Amino acid sequence: MVEPVIISRAQHTISRRDIDPDALKVLYRLQQSKFDAYLVGGGVRDLLLGRRPKDFDIATNAHPYQIKKLFRNCWIIGRRFRLAHVKFGQKTIEVATFRRNVPDPLPDEEVDDAPAVVASSPDPRDGAARREDDGIIRRDNTFGTPEEDAFRRDFTVNALAYDIATYSIIDYVGGLADLEQRVIRSIGDPKVRFVEDPVRMLRAAVFSSRLGFSIDPLVLEAITELRHLIGQAAAPRLLEEYYKILRSGYAEASFRTLDSLGLLELMTPELCAPAGGPSDDVWDSLARLDAYRRRFDAPPPELTNAILMGALLVPAGLIEKRGTGASADTRVNFGKLPIARRDLDRLGQIVSLVPRMLEPDPPPRLTRSLPQRPAFRDALLWLEIFTDAPDELAAWEAMRAMVPVPTEQGGGRDGARETGAPATGRRKRRRRGRRRGGRGKAPAPTE
Repeated sequence: MVEPVIISRAQHTISRRDIDPDALKVLYRLQQSKFDAYLVGGGVRDLLLGRRPKDFDIATNAHPYQIKKLFRNCWIIGRRFRLAHVKFGQKTIEVATFRRNVPDPLPDEEVDDAPAVVASSPDPRDGAARREDDGIIRRDNTFGTPEEDAFRRDFTVNALAYDIATYSIIDYVGGLADLEQRVIRSIGDPKVRFVEDPVRMLRAAVFSSRLGFSIDPLVLEAITELRHLIGQAAAPRLLEEYYKILRSGYAEASFRTLDSLGLLELMTPELCAPAGGPSDDVWDSLARLDAYRRRFDAPPPELTNAILMGALLVPAGLIEKRGTGASADTRVNFGKLPIARRDLDRLGQIVSLVPRMLEPDPPPRLTRSLPQRPAFRDALLWLEIFTDAPDELAAWEAMRAMVPVPTEQGGGRDGARETGAPATGRRKRRRRGRRRGGRGKAPAPTE
């Protein structure tokens, strides 16, 4: 049992005014239902640093299906570890049950295949932790205490908790001291942590870049020795981390750190070849993306996956511009990243439209037709972020204001959301309901 450092309300700067009101609703309802409820993770870290948190995550001793009973707007997700997502419109508050601290093997030790003991659970769907032969945790549905949960997190600065019952900060792992020293330090042996989850190496680089912190020498040593394991990480998780980086406002710094640690070439070698690192065009593209993102408190919705990934693919020469009026080749091999076809198709449409929008004297037919294209608004944003053409941008902005928003059919080629009538232009035929009586009524059966 580790005695935590507890900082009372009078000794820290976190105020409930700075916490998302919907996160407070979840915290208070859990507390009123006699459960422990803590704000945890990066939200506490960022509030202590005076930054606006990207997410407000919650940890509790309530089990997932107990949480679901408290919130009608709750969905249970996850196979490795069940999580409760409480929805408020487009916003999601993630609620996790405290995880049990399963003993960790060293990289060169044999892994015991016996399942871990599961904390008593009110639902049979809650399973046991399981490790594969490579040491990576594939399933982690074991529940524990706040202390065990803190020791299961990746880095000390991410393991702080804010208790809504006492308004105090709870620190089991020395995160407050590392926050003051501005260092990214692993909880426990970093070699074990990175074998468990290789994505933590990527996260160490990103946290260092985004927060301006140094990386602990033991973490750097472990990354040097184990960076090849990043190839074992699940491809969808890597793609998700790339999108998080690109939306953060610190993409250039993050990718530069990943490149210096030798991780970038292992995840997306196409970005580094043939010069041994990303080109100047890639760094310039990321700097432009960061400058646009930092104009907003939160990632604006118009920064779609197509535009974000295009900030890497286009300057790297992986999406070719085929010239005026030609479609772009959207077949791309980008390391392990399983980029959705609809995003590549939309990116192809964007890079095909932009040269036409930069024509010095576009014909009237073009100025009438381009604003009707589904990808026009994305192309306009691309023009704003990645080109130096203020006059052309202003002209097309004026044309956009005169044209109604085009309707798109969800799930189609462009991956667009449905905003109006079907793309075919034909009215959907109304289905006639079944008659309840009158003509055509079948005669009653006779005995």
